[in-house]
Amino acid sequence: MGHLTKDPEMLYTPNGTAVATFTVACNRKWKGSDNEIKEDVEFIDCKAFSGTAETIANHLSKGNPIFVEGRYSTERWEDKNTGEKKSRVRIVVEKFQFIGQSPKGEGKTQDNESIPY
Repeated sequence: MGHLTKDPEMLYTPNGTAVATFTVACNRKWKGSDNEIKEDVEFIDCKAFSGTAETIANHLSKGNPIFVEGRYSTERWEDKNTGEKKSRVRIVVEKFQFIGQSPKGEGKTQDNESIPY
């Protein structure tokens, strides 16, 4: 659970499958051994497909909170300029929920709760 760091980027594969990529910032606070409040932020790259991708891209923007569930996926490639091998771990979104206020200023649901997808 966290907040989008920027608007989701939406692309379509050659066969027409929607793909949305976005990053979620997850904040953590704790009290250190010196009794000082510490804070840390993790940035989690996410990728969603098909209807999930379209819903996220159409309803969320930078700063919106979101809860995602999914699986880890490691992408590997070789840098074209240096030949160096690179990798990135992403969460492939399988389920998500809007959190808090309605996304992009839309009206509330009938029961005023978050909308599960």
